[in-house]
Amino acid sequence: MANTKSAAKRARQTTGRTAANKRVSTNVKTKLRDIRVAVAAGKKAEALALMPKVSSALDKAAKTGRIHKNKANRHKGDLARSLAALK
Repeated sequence: MANTKSAAKRARQTTGRTAANKRVSTNVKTKLRDIRVAVAAGKKAEALALMPKVSSALDKAAKTGRIHKNKANRHKGDLARSLAALK
């Protein structure tokens, strides 16, 4: 329990920010999992349709500091390579 008004405010802010970060992180992970499943199953059309959505989610997460920009770019590059390898 916070002992001061400022500590109580910081605790409230932390709770809100943690929830927002978790929401974004979960969304990104879900989209990454969906496209990886499509690639593993060899569904190129489905994976190509998901790529812009995944890319957008990664860029938004990186823009707001939820994940590092290099991590977002690395994920996008890995996905692009795996899509290119599909027949």
